[in-house]
Amino acid sequence: MSRRIKRMNPKPRSRDERDDSRPFKARSAKKAGPRPGAKPGGKPPRFAAERTERRAPKAALEKKAALETPAAAEPVEVLLPTKVQTVTVTADENNMRVDRFLEARFPGLSFSHIQRVVRKGELRVDGKRVDSKDRLEEGQSVRIPPLKLDAPKAAPGSLSEAAQKTLAALKEMTIYEDDDVLVLNKPFGLAVQGGSGTTRHIDQMLEVMRDSKGQKPRLVHRIDKDTAGCLLIAKTRFAASHLTGAFRSRSARKTYWALVPGLPKPKQGRISTFLAKEESEDDTIMRIAQHGDEGASHAITYYAVVETAGNKLTWVSLKPVTGRTHQLRAHMEHIGHPIVGDPKYFNIENWQLPGGLQNRLHLLARRIVIPHPRGGVIDATAPLPQHMQQSWNLLGLDASRFDPIENAPEE
Repeated sequence: MSRRIKRMNPKPRSRDERDDSRPFKARSAKKAGPRPGAKPGGKPPRFAAERTERRAPKAALEKKAALETPAAAEPVEVLLPTKVQTVTVTADENNMRVDRFLEARFPGLSFSHIQRVVRKGELRVDGKRVDSKDRLEEGQSVRIPPLKLDAPKAAPGSLSEAAQKTLAALKEMTIYEDDDVLVLNKPFGLAVQGGSGTTRHIDQMLEVMRDSKGQKPRLVHRIDKDTAGCLLIAKTRFAASHLTGAFRSRSARKTYWALVPGLPKPKQGRISTFLAKEESEDDTIMRIAQHGDEGASHAITYYAVVETAGNKLTWVSLKPVTGRTHQLRAHMEHIGHPIVGDPKYFNIENWQLPGGLQNRLHLLARRIVIPHPRGGVIDATAPLPQHMQQSWNLLGLDASRFDPIENAPEE
């Protein structure tokens, strides 16, 4: 885990929309000198450019933030509607998800209450039913039913025994935290949000962190239940707005590690397809679609081979440019190298899992780098989960190797 303060590159790269898989070349840069105290001939540095900026003192950052955003950091008291009301989506709320719209307008609403009013059709947009994930447009009319605010949670010292255990579990997962942001190392098998048959999930666990004004930390993005690693949480509405905007503008950089069968060729490449949801009675998966297909969204992933184990299994690093559902899993299956242990997309006939490896999804949200709402950069890294560490040990893979995905384009 780490947090580094550095400047982002303000010049965006052009986006290549070609629907193909092609190799990428490392960006030209001056070679960095050896790290202080590093041994000659050691591993190359994680970044090509040498860092020169030092981390600013926390007090200085807080003072600067207080001067620049004195009002934004403080939550605004908002009265909940006791009867049906109709509001208009503002310019600042354009492209905001329905559930985030309600959270922003009415701090303290529980996730379950928001989902219930949307699911029952009590909330309408331009007179029509919507899904909580649907995006709003400026000028739309939103019908809001009477809402009920959950009672504020008790002080930490008076939490129930179960709540104290939940809080301790969250603290154990924490790899970075400040007044605005929380980064968790989500374990394998723990869902981020609730669903059919899911009683314990991160969003529900965050209820124990609800403050005296009724606000609880908010999910900024999501990862699959069986994907371990970095999960970003906003502790304030101010942080949620900035971090969500960073994801929307693709200022956030995410790196994933995976184990796949065979050896992808070329060893570094770009996967560009359209993905669409395919639902059945038993399951929901993402399929490769064509441009113009109903529900199809463009998805881009860069991949790079890090190390191989006898060309039978390969450790790959992945950088998603877009953030579609199951994007990495569907893309690796598309190029013939599905992720080991994937119950939805691994369909190689007569393939045997090597002895000693657990049949669990070998996918880790390894690292996230994103601008901090108050300046600087959040840079958090998650360790290999237990089942992947076991596989790395058995296959002789070195988790400290240089990750070539660093050289992949940002767009």
